Amino acid sequence: MVLPVSAVNEMIVTINQEIHVEASIETTFDALLEQLGPKNETHEGKPMPMRLEARPGGRWFRDLGNDQGHLWGHVQAIRRPDLLEFSGPLFMSFPVANNVQYRLTADKGGTKITFRHTGMGPIPDEYREGMPKGWAHMLEITRRAAEKDARGR
Repeated sequence: MVLPVSAVNEMIVTINQEIHVEASIETTFDALLEQLGPKNETHEGKPMPMRLEARPGGRWFRDLGNDQGHLWGHVQAIRRPDLLEFSGPLFMSFPVANNVQYRLTADKGGTKITFRHTGMGPIPDEYREGMPKGWAHMLEITRRAAEKDARGR
């Protein structure tokens, strides 16, 4: 059976976001690693215990302790300080494929983070609707942390 193009397109999610950070690219990259890992938080501001093994093939997962948790993905590419890329199911327990890219560039005395999430699979509408807000929140907490680190130095 061949799916019509419209059915395939309904299974694809693409989210593109950018944010400017008033901190060096190195400080911003370090803050990104911290915010995606041990300092992660939900959009309600509650801690979310994530671990990030920042190396090719490293895991990115929610750590619930006692060898329990949820794999979000693996580091597909890392090139300090300008690229971090993941592939995996993310927060979804569905048969999905996702790619997440953070590209950092020096820009206007600070850093521009260009974010892209591309996913494919049977992703429920409530997930599709919430993802842009969740990713924007993660970018915002990274911006705040990097700028705080930049001011503290």
